[in-house]
Amino acid sequence: MRAFLKAAAVSVLALAAALPASAESLADALVAAYTSSKILDQNEALLRAADEDVAGSVAGLRPVISFLGQSRYNDPAVSSVGTMQTTYSLVAQWTLLDFGRRQLGVQIAKETVLATREALRGLEQKILLQAVDAFVNVRLQSEIVALRQSNVRLIGEELKAAKDRFDVGEVTRTDVALAEARLASAQSGLVAAQGDLTTARERYKAVTGAYPGKLSALPKLPATPKSLDEARTLALATHPDILQAQRQVTVADLGLQAARAERLPTLKGEASISRLDQTGTDSKALSLTLTQPLYTGGAIASGQRAAFANKEAAQAALAQTAITIAESVGNAWSAVDVAQASIAAGNQQITAAQTAFDGVKEEATLGARTTLDVLDAEQELLNARAQKLTAEAQRYVGVYNLLASMGLLSVEHLKLGVPVYDPATYYNAVKKAPISVQGKALDRIMKRSGN
Repeated sequence: MRAFLKAAAVSVLALAAALPASAESLADALVAAYTSSKILDQNEALLRAADEDVAGSVAGLRPVISFLGQSRYNDPAVSSVGTMQTTYSLVAQWTLLDFGRRQLGVQIAKETVLATREALRGLEQKILLQAVDAFVNVRLQSEIVALRQSNVRLIGEELKAAKDRFDVGEVTRTDVALAEARLASAQSGLVAAQGDLTTARERYKAVTGAYPGKLSALPKLPATPKSLDEARTLALATHPDILQAQRQVTVADLGLQAARAERLPTLKGEASISRLDQTGTDSKALSLTLTQPLYTGGAIASGQRAAFANKEAAQAALAQTAITIAESVGNAWSAVDVAQASIAAGNQQITAAQTAFDGVKEEATLGARTTLDVLDAEQELLNARAQKLTAEAQRYVGVYNLLASMGLLSVEHLKLGVPVYDPATYYNAVKKAPISVQGKALDRIMKRSGN
């Protein structure tokens, strides 16, 4: 599926190259991050490995059939004539009764698969959140660069005006020097902003697989719960970290059951048919073997204690995960509120700073204000605009971070319209430990998965 997504993406890009250039949307960035992520590739492969653990456990419920060939030379000192005997055997071994230990192994493997799926969902959220952050940050740094460029132009005009006024004796050389110093500072700020934009572009490429082109405007924010309590309740019910921790508790409980069952006996059956090559004589045998542990040096008791400790650890981890998620939701909710308040305050600050700047500049032309007053007022306006841009970016990313803290930042929830990796496809193909004919179907699935 992942190989198909990548091939589809290449085809779309090739088609797009023949069409007029259009702006890249946030959805484009999210899809690119999802389809190109090597971290997701890695963990999808780890999930398939966990699927195979189920197959291995299921195979353990079946008989094992082996072919044996043995040649033995009889020493003439024992036998009057040295002879070579060759025996061929077909042996079938099967564990008939182990009081559910192998079945517990299958259940542990299945629960581990489900836990690994939740871990993959958690990684998907992180990848998508990184894409949102990268997209918004490139836009923010681009706007900051534009703001800085405007600032350099404006201060350049102030410097020219100061020089003109100096030429006619209205200001001193100090006013000119102040304007020159402020222009140098503005140019330095522009260079720093351009560096931040370069860094943001590199991050965008690392997340999505390509440098950003022209980015479109940010779309409307997705809906969020109306209250913090509602957000927390939803998070504790659906977050992949919670579901993963719950599966791990189940795994630990099954492990404890398996450890306790180690004290019970095991009944194995064996059937064989052999042929002595020299004589063509066939022999058949059927046996039952009962094994009951009597003394293991404390190994079984130690295993039970370790399994019980692992269960306690898993339960504590589940409780701590719930605490961490509830805290994350609260922090994310608060961050959105703070950013929203900062935007409102920023609007008021910009309005006041713009009025102050216009007034100071007009007063300076009348000789009532100095060049330094004008430059300070302009700096206040610049800072207010930059702070508002930053607050808007923080609010936007904060909403997506809130979704991630609730476990809702997924391809399906965002309705990105891109085929998603289906973990059930591979699992269903291998869960019964396929061989021969079934293996051919599995080969086709592997080929479609790019493996």
